[in-house]
Amino acid sequence: MDASLDSAELYDDHARERLVPEPPKRVAAPERTPFERDRARVVHAASSRRLAAKTQVVGPQSDDFVRNRLTHSLEVAQVARDLSRALGTHPDIAETAALAHDLGHPPFGHNGERVLADLAVECGGFEGNAQTLRLLTRLEAKTVDAEGRSVGLNLTRATLDACSKYPWGPEESTDGKFGVYADDRPVFTWLRKGTEPRRRCLEAQVMDLADDVAYSVHDVEDGVVAGRVDLTRLDAPAVWATLRDWYPLSASDDELDAVLADLRGIGSWPEASYDGSRSSLAALKNLTSDLIGRFCGSVQQATHAAGPGPFVRYAADLVVPASTALEMLVLKGVAAHYVMQAEDRLAVLARQRELLGELVALLAHRGPDALDRAFADDWHAAADDPGRLRVVIDQVASLTDASAVSRWEELRGRRS
Repeated sequence: MDASLDSAELYDDHARERLVPEPPKRVAAPERTPFERDRARVVHAASSRRLAAKTQVVGPQSDDFVRNRLTHSLEVAQVARDLSRALGTHPDIAETAALAHDLGHPPFGHNGERVLADLAVECGGFEGNAQTLRLLTRLEAKTVDAEGRSVGLNLTRATLDACSKYPWGPEESTDGKFGVYADDRPVFTWLRKGTEPRRRCLEAQVMDLADDVAYSVHDVEDGVVAGRVDLTRLDAPAVWATLRDWYPLSASDDELDAVLADLRGIGSWPEASYDGSRSSLAALKNLTSDLIGRFCGSVQQATHAAGPGPFVRYAADLVVPASTALEMLVLKGVAAHYVMQAEDRLAVLARQRELLGELVALLAHRGPDALDRAFADDWHAAADDPGRLRVVIDQVASLTDASAVSRWEELRGRRS
């Protein structure tokens, strides 16, 4: 029997509560659980549609095969749902968290995130996960409270908690990652009511693992198809050097060599270079499927072995074997070395940083007449300069790659 069929009974009224109570729907419609409604709200959110035009690794305009933020999120959601179902967690909660996990990312992927983090110091910084919470609880228009203030999509506590990849603020961060800005603390306090500080619910752990699985496997797949990665001719020492530049790592080169050898031992690992043929693409797809199954299977087995469950909320934790984490890290190193830091991309990345910096400056200078109506209203309501800067950051973060460029061109044209 599918364990997830009974999982709804494991989530109490506290988990199902919404910040603003909602009366039952009076229209004739199929009966849906609160968590099914949460999923639908994220799917229909404007921020979800914009992900289709935001960079994942390679810009979405560069090739019609490579992943953008939306296709990546859909794949993360599929992995999260399957793993959640296998564990007996409510699959809609984990899937919704996966669908929402990248909503807060700005134009140009992590490159844009670093720019906005530098520019937003005076208003409390910028972090994609904190921006996701802000979108879900404030910026996306769906529900207002008794005073007429937006509460975003008004998701249930369990779903919002599952979206909290880093359930702490910048002052508690040790690595620059955090999940809430200072002025979003009230809703964060509400959704974290009754939890231990910094501890993530199991559903958030599933979302995070699904993101890692998809990120490690699919970025390599995109690199192969783009002609940047040849899995039959990896320069391991160079990859390990890049890996150490990008991620905290204690494993020796010999240990990493052994991990790569284990991965190459997978029956579907290619013996010939990718050539663009259907048979070559099919072989690559088989490899990605095998890798995802390998990683999720090891986590499922280790989690079940750690205790009887139930594997929901704070009753248990996800167990990721060290060997599995290292295998995913090796694949991330391959993508980082051959794709992210390729020399031909460095100039593009530098131009993106320059453009976003200028765009923030232009919007901050022009003020509300250069902002979309909703953000112009936020500007007028802001109490001080840091508050107005936060509005500008919100506006820029909401843009797609293409709309950031067009908005920059428009404002530069007005200036000249």
